[in-house]
This record gives sequence, structure tokens and C-alpha cells, in this order.
Amino acid sequence: MPAAKLGIIGGGVMGEALLSCLLSKGMHTPDSILVSDLSHERRQLLAEQYSIRTTHSNREVIEHSDVIVLAIKPQVFDSVARDFSGVVVDPPLVISILAGVAIARLEQAVPGWPVIRAMPNTPATVGCGMTAISIGSRAIAEHIDLAKQLFSAVGDVVQVAEPLLDGVTGLSGSGPAYVAIVIESLADGGVAAGLSRTTANKLALQTVLGTAQLLQKTGMHPAVLKDRVTSPGGTTISGIACLEELGLRSALIEAVRAASSRSRELGNQ
Repeated sequence: MPAAKLGIIGGGVMGEALLSCLLSKGMHTPDSILVSDLSHERRQLLAEQYSIRTTHSNREVIEHSDVIVLAIKPQVFDSVARDFSGVVVDPPLVISILAGVAIARLEQAVPGWPVIRAMPNTPATVGCGMTAISIGSRAIAEHIDLAKQLFSAVGDVVQVAEPLLDGVTGLSGSGPAYVAIVIESLADGGVAAGLSRTTANKLALQTVLGTAQLLQKTGMHPAVLKDRVTSPGGTTISGIACLEELGLRSALIEAVRAASSRSRELGNQ
């Protein structure tokens, strides 16, 4: 599929992550990307680093793009939405990564245009993200393919119904923070067992990374891997028994549920 002209409104962290990975993987060329941002310094940095075109005008992006990614803060959505008013173009695909801004609200801002809502997570900034997409009422198969192709540049992609995006937020959106706490806690445990901080940090990080890659590449269920590592009367089952007694499993489940509930609340405000 040939690369569509891509416009990104908002040249922040996630917008840069997307364009950087698209360029490095050859999925877009610099002359096919146009980014708008209010900050002159930010526009200059992106233009110099990636040789892309930048502008202060959201309207310019809207009028000259086949696919538009909204990568702005939810608080400024109403202001940016006004830039779409009165635009007469073949309706481009609008992809929003704004947390808490529902498809219905997006479609109201761009009547008759195809809309897709996407939720990438922080590891997308290093090309290892997880993005969930939900489809608006006017998006067709071609639009879905474009969105999946776009976000595959920064990791994996799944499609879910919009009501499930709150669960996505609680799991993969907030999940990197939970995993960071687990890694930090494992390292602290290593220090408590006598390891140096440097060694403990390295062991903890690589153990989590290696385990994730093993599960991903083999398709093995986590419970199967856990059982393979756990020998009768051994060290691992002693550690697992401690985790169960202290409620690690329940704590993580409740963390996802709490974050999902908060996401739902924020979306209703």
C-alpha cells in the first residue's frame, strides 16, 4: 500500500515517536509528512532532525493530508476542532490519540469524515508499543488498514470496541508504570540479598525483558512458563508462595480495574 500523505497535529513526544519510526522503517519519506505545532522551537527541531516539513498552521495540515493524526492534549481539542470548520476537501482519515475524547465527539467535530480512535502506550517511543484502535461509523476497511499500518511502526496493534478502551487504558496504557514498579522492586530485593545496585538493576531489567520476549516468541501461556521454572520444594515456589501471601496477583488485578474505572470517569467529564 503506498504511503498516504501524513499530517500530524502536535509535534510532542508521541507525534515524534510515530514519525521517527515511520521514517526509520521506510514506511514514509520525509516529504510525505507535515507536522504542525505552536512552538517554533519544536517545529525547528523536528524539521532539522527528520528533514520533514513543519508549520504553525493546523489548517495547512488539514487541507494537505490524506491521513491526519491528532496528537495534542485533550484540553486543547475544542480549539483545534475549530480549525476543521469550513474545510472543503476530500475527507481525510482522522486518527485521534486523545485520551478521553470519544469517537462521537470527534465525529461531531468533523461531520462526515472517517474517524478512528487510537490508544498507544509509552513504549511506542522506542518502537515497542501496544496500540488499541476503535473504529468510527464512517471508517471502512481501507481506513482500518491504514491505521494498523501506521501504528505497526511503533509496535503491535489490536482492534477493540470503543467501550473497551477504558480497559486498554488500565492495562497497556498504565501498565508500563506497573511493570516499572515490579522491576524496581525486584532490584530492591536483589540489593536486600546482597547484590550491588548496578548488578541488581541489570538482572531485574533483563529478567523482565527476557521473560516477555520468551512468552511472545513461543506463544507460551505465562502459567506454563511459571510451572517450568518451579521445581518441587525449590527456591521459586518459595518465592511464589510469598507473592501469593502478600497479594501481588490481586494487587495488579485491582490496579488495572482502578485505572480503567478512572479512565471511564475522565471520559464522562
